Amino acid sequence: MLYHMHEAGRAVLNPVSSWADSMSQLYSNPYSPLAYIPFAKRMSAGFELFHRLGKEYEKPAFGLASTRIGSVDVPVNERVIIDKPFCKLIRFERSLPEAVAEHANDPVMLVFAPLSGHHATLLRDTVRALLPDHDVYITDWVDARMVPLSAGKFGLDDYVAYAIEFIRHLGPDVHLMSVCQPTVPVLAAVSIMSTLGDKHLPLTMTMMGGPIDTRYSPTEVNNLAIRRPYEWFENHLIYIVPGNYPGVGRRVYPGFLQHAGFVSMNPDRHVSSHWDYYKQLVQGDLSDAESHRRFYDEYNAVLDMPARYYLDTIRTVFQEHLLPRGLWDVHFEDQTIRVDPAAITGVALFTVEGELDDISGSGQTQAAHDLCANIPKAHKKHLTAAGAGHYGIFSGRRWRERIYPRVRDFVAAHRQRIGAESRRTRLTSVKAA
Repeated sequence: MLYHMHEAGRAVLNPVSSWADSMSQLYSNPYSPLAYIPFAKRMSAGFELFHRLGKEYEKPAFGLASTRIGSVDVPVNERVIIDKPFCKLIRFERSLPEAVAEHANDPVMLVFAPLSGHHATLLRDTVRALLPDHDVYITDWVDARMVPLSAGKFGLDDYVAYAIEFIRHLGPDVHLMSVCQPTVPVLAAVSIMSTLGDKHLPLTMTMMGGPIDTRYSPTEVNNLAIRRPYEWFENHLIYIVPGNYPGVGRRVYPGFLQHAGFVSMNPDRHVSSHWDYYKQLVQGDLSDAESHRRFYDEYNAVLDMPARYYLDTIRTVFQEHLLPRGLWDVHFEDQTIRVDPAAITGVALFTVEGELDDISGSGQTQAAHDLCANIPKAHKKHLTAAGAGHYGIFSGRRWRERIYPRVRDFVAAHRQRIGAESRRTRLTSVKAA
């Protein structure tokens, strides 16, 4: 019923929001006589703020039409490589001119975006930094309300299966980057592939700000998941998609609930940000106002998660800690396989945490090093980014200037160590394990 009430509210608010946008233009457009009356800027700013608070936010575009390699601007095209019901694997295909043709051999980087409320476009800055030096692919998760019931259910085991399929499609020369939530299923995927002696194992895994073991430095997000029993999440947070979407009848964790949770973590910060936005509009500070718009266009665009996936994650990752306890069994290819990160031997590991991360606490991602006990120490690295919060480890200045160069160098170094010239040795050791 809550989902239906939310949709009814949106149906009422959307035309009012559109009206507010039109009124804002009337009080700001130089061709409108209302733009010259007293307090016109304040009226326009007020209507603009109301419009943005009430509008419906669609999925943003990546908007990465080009990248710069050295002094050359290179066109970039998005191409869907694999199209599955719950996810599209997208390649950012660079049209390399002769001047930078050598970059055709750049490392292949598969980025696993979070399926945790926001769209994959949240990693736009991540992809932007990677593009000059890598052939980049990303998982673009589909809003569950847009997936018909005929596509079946989607749980955490299915996420692991998707990850293995994508890695096999691009491997064995692929490097993996998982940001936040997908660190867990990606580690499971590589563990299972190692157990099976799969020849498509990746070269490296870069894991950033993920809940590998939430018993370390638990955050408010972690505590929320353990304060309530599993049944509470199932009974209070799972709703049925209403009839105006292709996924009508599907059980989901609605994006609007996740968004409410995001905002409730720092309500004062959001109130202050919107008040500053109003003042920027009044003062004509268009640059800062545009930065506000870009941030909230992304932040307010959310998707529904499949109910089974959400509940599996609550139980497996946050409540029972099955991965670090060595008790996680995944159903894959008609068999049940125990997730054993110690089976991984030929894949280099780099973990990144933010010093001020209030979503994945200190030590939660680094826990992967102890779990991957048989990766040689020389092939494992860890970075705690000073002054970085959760979003700062994959977006913004700290990501671009401090973290990305370390990721790039790690990938380049281990590409040389286990590149084509030693592939036969590597695959032999994997099969023997």
